[in-house]
Amino acid sequence: MHKLLKISKHTFGMGDRFAHQGLAQLRAIMLAREAGYPVSPVWNKSNREHTIVHSQPDDLRAEADAAVAALGWQDDYYVDADHIGLQTVDRFLASSNFFTLDVADFTGKPADAASLSAFADSMAAYLGELAIPGIAPALVLTADAVGAAAAKFLLAMQEAGRIYRYLAEHKGADNFVTEVSVDETDSPQTPVELLLILAMLAREGVPVQTIAPKFTGRFNKGVDYVGNLAQFEREFDEDLSVIAYAIGEFGLPASLKLSIHSGSDKFSLYPIINRLVKQHAAGLHVKTAGTTWLEEVIGLAEAGGEGLALAKAVYAGACARFDELTGPYATVIDIDRAQLPDPDAVAGWSSDQFAAALRHEANCAEYNRHFRQLIHVGFKVAAELGSRYTDALVANADIIARNVTDNLFERHLTPLYSCNTVS
Repeated sequence: MHKLLKISKHTFGMGDRFAHQGLAQLRAIMLAREAGYPVSPVWNKSNREHTIVHSQPDDLRAEADAAVAALGWQDDYYVDADHIGLQTVDRFLASSNFFTLDVADFTGKPADAASLSAFADSMAAYLGELAIPGIAPALVLTADAVGAAAAKFLLAMQEAGRIYRYLAEHKGADNFVTEVSVDETDSPQTPVELLLILAMLAREGVPVQTIAPKFTGRFNKGVDYVGNLAQFEREFDEDLSVIAYAIGEFGLPASLKLSIHSGSDKFSLYPIINRLVKQHAAGLHVKTAGTTWLEEVIGLAEAGGEGLALAKAVYAGACARFDELTGPYATVIDIDRAQLPDPDAVAGWSSDQFAAALRHEANCAEYNRHFRQLIHVGFKVAAELGSRYTDALVANADIIARNVTDNLFERHLTPLYSCNTVS
């Protein structure tokens, strides 16, 4: 039996760059509960985001605790130290009860020969046809496939083991949830690779409760999925089957579930996810981040006056610093600069024009996904505005909160969990 903090079956991750929308975010979760959607909140923030906006992990914990107290939330909730490693984990120890282990820097680098050999020996009994319920035809596990997966992933999973053991030593194994991220690789994992990754984690003694694999297609920041929906459906379906099998076969926690690092707003995937999660009676974690920041900017624009001026200033600043701001996100954005409106033209826009261009409503003729992606990665500009920006968040709290809550409940949680979602 693993010693762990058991995660709720359905969880939804929410980022909040400037720590002002915790109440609005939790209201969306509470609306979901009232609608019969059994989802629990996770507030997530990465070390990079903390560094850019000059916040501390304790600030996110304080925001979550304050929202829970103010709205009388009585169920589980989590604070996620998003994408951490041994070099960054210490500052999150006191405040977080959910840790997303990022081992991307170790993927593709070989473990030592003894470890590779030991892992191959441990999988020898599985070679040949492998019948996993829900996957047809049966998988075929070869020694070459085991060796290739180990060469690519074993060192990374050993690093996950080192991070987990450090957390267990310094925080107590029953005080946190462990997620392992393997979505930052060059190609989607096959069912065989995912099975072997889970076997590696089991051998490392990591009681992983959420696993974030890579899927086919583009998961660009703040905009919808770009890719083959049928292929995504096949991969998601097979991953759910592999997880169910691995739980029993490798003794992993029964609460283990898929985590989707969505980059926010993958609306075309939600009906597929909804249907398959119900079909498998599986748990789910969906992680969003920048969608709340974008609704914050929309709310400021709709407020007019200083709020609209700030929204325009963020866009103008992002345009002026395009290479600097987009560089760190180059693999998860596709911005055609020719499709970006001229900042001088935007300076003359009304509240309605700005909000329509930014709000993620694909059927709206004014919606501009290039504009939206640039603002998504432009939050550093707002951070540098300091109190001018955060004072505006306070002054326009009501209109911003309405946008944040409506976005999370209507565009995310409802299509993910509603019985009426059509795929």
